[in-house]
Amino acid sequence: MNNNLATRPHTVLIADDDVSIRVIVGETLERAGFDVVGVGNFAALWRHVEAGEGDVVITDVVMPDADGIDMLPQIKRQRPDLPIIVMSAQNTLATAVRANEQGAFEYLPKPFDIDELTRLVQRAVEKRPKIGRVDSTLGLGDGSNLVGRSQAMQDVYRTMARVMGTDLRVMIEGESGTGKELIARALHDMGPRKTHPFVAVNMAAIPKELIESELFGHMKGAFTGADQAREGRFGEARGGTLFLDEIGDMPIEAQTRLLRVLQEGEYRRVGGSKSEKVDVRIIAATHKNLPELIRAGLFREDLFYRLNVVPLVLPPLRDRLEDIADLVHHFLAAAEKDGLPHKRLSQDAYAALTRHTWPGNVRELENLLRRLCVLYPEDEITGDILKRELDNQSLGAGDGEASEGLSDAVARHLRRYFAAHPNALPPSGLYDRVLKEIERPLIELSLSATRGNQLKSADLLGLNRNTLRKKIHDLGIQVRRTMK
Repeated sequence: MNNNLATRPHTVLIADDDVSIRVIVGETLERAGFDVVGVGNFAALWRHVEAGEGDVVITDVVMPDADGIDMLPQIKRQRPDLPIIVMSAQNTLATAVRANEQGAFEYLPKPFDIDELTRLVQRAVEKRPKIGRVDSTLGLGDGSNLVGRSQAMQDVYRTMARVMGTDLRVMIEGESGTGKELIARALHDMGPRKTHPFVAVNMAAIPKELIESELFGHMKGAFTGADQAREGRFGEARGGTLFLDEIGDMPIEAQTRLLRVLQEGEYRRVGGSKSEKVDVRIIAATHKNLPELIRAGLFREDLFYRLNVVPLVLPPLRDRLEDIADLVHHFLAAAEKDGLPHKRLSQDAYAALTRHTWPGNVRELENLLRRLCVLYPEDEITGDILKRELDNQSLGAGDGEASEGLSDAVARHLRRYFAAHPNALPPSGLYDRVLKEIERPLIELSLSATRGNQLKSADLLGLNRNTLRKKIHDLGIQVRRTMK
């Protein structure tokens, strides 16, 4: 009898008012060896939970008679050890944090990978953990500054939700303009230190000789120009969060001092003799490859492991193009709130945005939209207007890459082909694909510069006119003649 109990199939309770979800998930889990009970509302789910049935619960958030997340405390009081997986189409940071706060085993945004859900259920029944609840006094903002419902951003939200209520150090990695400081601020504003200061310091902007004074403060007369004592950023952030941005630009000597402070939990001001306790949560960020810097002897490996307790990688905008529409609405609304004219984008304008490579990421998009609000009187920004602005932007200095040469920029772009296939080579035909990527913007820019005059454009490019015409046709480039 005991043996039968030990080997009986585990039962999964599925609560979702969408019958197709119940059927698909149910059939998949049954093939994986689980018993499944599907219900369409919370009342039916509660009857099974109250009767002691089910080893795992999968519940939607929005149901006809209740909010699934709001009902988690009731379930947890009745069955503290019952793992609950929350799934939702409301793919925001706020949803992920609410689920985590109320004791969910896992949060899974819709649409989800059915195999991932199966693995989660298997992990839940194997561990059957007593899931601790994140401190409910944290409070929850609406997460309005973090925009995006793509799968890439869902992964970010889920990691954030897990570490929100802790003091664990977080290392945020991402290209310039991806929103690293926004993430750091959200971790602070939704965490237990939210009533204390959030202090951000950009390590790349501080002269090498002033870094220790900037971080730890100094006493009066400690060095030339120290006319009065000053509290450093560690002191200013006391009780709160210290955000060390661009940590990869920190000189090696200052890294040694920071490491000692993190190890010992106290610091001294420059020129001081009294030690002060460290009482801050450290969040660091970088756009550089720290392991490469470590190999080059430019970053301390032991400091890296002190800071990189929880790595959080932000996706570049080119990897989350489905978020562009939401980002546009957010930035245009913010611009209008700041007194800029109301604007909307046409469908072909949105299409143009998704074709752009976004080297400056989300910051580049925000700057572009504000520029459009100021420079153009039209209520609707068309694709032609947007393309013209993007072309002009490309002719000028790149966002965040002003000093980068063409060879460096091309090499940086080409590395993405190989990074996308870490365990294999990219698909064949790479040479032709790269040539087309370079050829199209080059021809479009030359046509824009010559106002659509193909003869002048061919001369500018050093091509035969017929060759240029063929390339324009093959690449599907639209030529518009404009008058001066």
